Amino acid sequence: MALSWKLVIDSTNASALANFWALALEYEVEDPSALVEQLLSAGRIGEEAVTEHRGRKVFRGYAAIRHPEDPFDGLSGIGRGRRLLFQDVPEGKTGKNRLHLDVHGEPGGLGELVARLEGLGATRVREVDKGPAGHWWVMRDPEGNEFCAS
Repeated sequence: MALSWKLVIDSTNASALANFWALALEYEVEDPSALVEQLLSAGRIGEEAVTEHRGRKVFRGYAAIRHPEDPFDGLSGIGRGRRLLFQDVPEGKTGKNRLHLDVHGEPGGLGELVARLEGLGATRVREVDKGPAGHWWVMRDPEGNEFCAS
């Protein structure tokens, strides 16, 4: 049986990075507000574990996105499919990512894809041309994490 998984990405502002990647991938930002309220009411977490983002109560230092067509838990908002979790960490990024996302656009639409990603806050790093193997851009998200757009 295949295992379930999520990709966890360290960040300095989980909610902002989740917003960027949700727009970039056309995913949905998870809404954990019902679970947060339930845990607060039961005394299982304190107010220090919670913050507000875009009018919703969320867990401080955490935000996740999920594919809009994948199943999710109605109470927690947690996706049960393709999912990215962003978690705030105290240390900053110091080197090249050992794992990164590749974002694929429509055939022939690389220019439009790169422009859209730049409009969301990404920056171009370098163009890669592998001849018959393809052409893509190495880019950085708003926190400097590398990814490829092709």
